[in-house]
Amino acid sequence: MGEVLSQQEIDALLSALSSGDVEADSFLAQEEERKVRQYDFKRAVRFSKDQIRSLTRIHEHFTRMLTTFFSAQLRTYVQFTVNSVEQLPYDEFIHSIPSMTMINLIEAPPLNGRFIIEVNPNISYAMLDRLLGGPGVEIEKVESFTEIEMRILTQLYKRAFAGYGDAWESIAEIKSEMTAVEVNPQFLQLVSPNETVVLVSIGVTIGEVSGTINVCLPFVTIEPVLSKLSSHYWMQEANRRNASGNSKEPLKAQLMNSSVEVVSLLGETTITFGDLLHLEVGDCLTLDQLVKDPLSIMVGENKVFRGQVGVSGKRMAVQVLHRVKEEEQ
Repeated sequence: MGEVLSQQEIDALLSALSSGDVEADSFLAQEEERKVRQYDFKRAVRFSKDQIRSLTRIHEHFTRMLTTFFSAQLRTYVQFTVNSVEQLPYDEFIHSIPSMTMINLIEAPPLNGRFIIEVNPNISYAMLDRLLGGPGVEIEKVESFTEIEMRILTQLYKRAFAGYGDAWESIAEIKSEMTAVEVNPQFLQLVSPNETVVLVSIGVTIGEVSGTINVCLPFVTIEPVLSKLSSHYWMQEANRRNASGNSKEPLKAQLMNSSVEVVSLLGETTITFGDLLHLEVGDCLTLDQLVKDPLSIMVGENKVFRGQVGVSGKRMAVQVLHRVKEEEQ
């Protein structure tokens, strides 16, 4: 927005124009200059602000999941927060991360191809130190990880990032899986250098150690669900959910035609297994039910009614007396 002038400044400007101290043409020239803006084709803007806001909400959900997971795994104070969400060329992202870092390659169908979750080395080392019984300290510069350290961290990140698809549940059904790990970004050519990517920078705090985790999502990866990353889609989904409430009546009508099993329980008794083996034709079992007492009418496994046995025509029948109270059920 342009700067709003006060009444005093407006009066001074009109006075200068009327006295000839300021030429009106100079203002027109400045206005013409403002209409021309530089555009860098290497930094093509392919995501709208609305889509960026949707991606921010998705990754805020993801950070809450990471906070819960790592707090349990590391048994210490852990906090993940979304610092920024921006779009930039892939080449610029690769040159912005350390030459030795943990680059986790993730596949998440139906998203196309793979994307990157890069964990800063000082964060990786603090997590590793904590897992191996240390206080969770960082070191100045991590030269390399041993095979054992890489194995431990790979298993940790594989479990942590397996839930990435759950953060997208409001957009699409996504199943994420970590497929590979790289440590040198220069050997990783995921997309072309000028391809636009969304970079989600996540701030991480582990005790007194802080760092970043970067989620790099190429445009071609998100393209299958790009149309859903808009407020218009969110509104349509809300309307669809509201409309689904009107479908209760057809479901109720269909439910009314469902068949259920109704059983009249004449009574129960308990005998030993030995008595059961020696039962013969003509033996009598005494039930816990008196003849004059009402019977339990079962619907499924629940006692729903009380009734009395009788005859209807030439068939035995049970007459319903009353409904069983919920506490008796």
